Amino acid sequence: MSAEDATIWLFSYGTLRQRNVQLATFGRELEGHDDALVGFSRAMVEIKDPAVVATSGETHHPIVAPSGNPADEVPGAVFRITPAELAAADSYEVSDYKRVAVTLKSGIEAFVYINAAG
Repeated sequence: MSAEDATIWLFSYGTLRQRNVQLATFGRELEGHDDALVGFSRAMVEIKDPAVVATSGETHHPIVAPSGNPADEVPGAVFRITPAELAAADSYEVSDYKRVAVTLKSGIEAFVYINAAG
């Protein structure tokens, strides 16, 4: 991957921050920095996909949804990735999640996976 290919920001508050998940999903360890998702709250969801559980080592993953309260924040990290890596992240995430574009606390516009149910 060349630096100019990494044109997409991806925010993670969960397993996509794990080195083992990044290596399995992207083939490299991502470099990122702390940021926060404003107006969302965090919960946990049971993961039933055995491949995802095997990759993350966890049966329950964090999940976020809009809270309606601008004082709510979910901490995490933002990473610069390529379009191919975004497609890999889409493949990793189970159907409980959907990808949306958000503006992070820092002002960066990034993609994040949120609760597909709302």
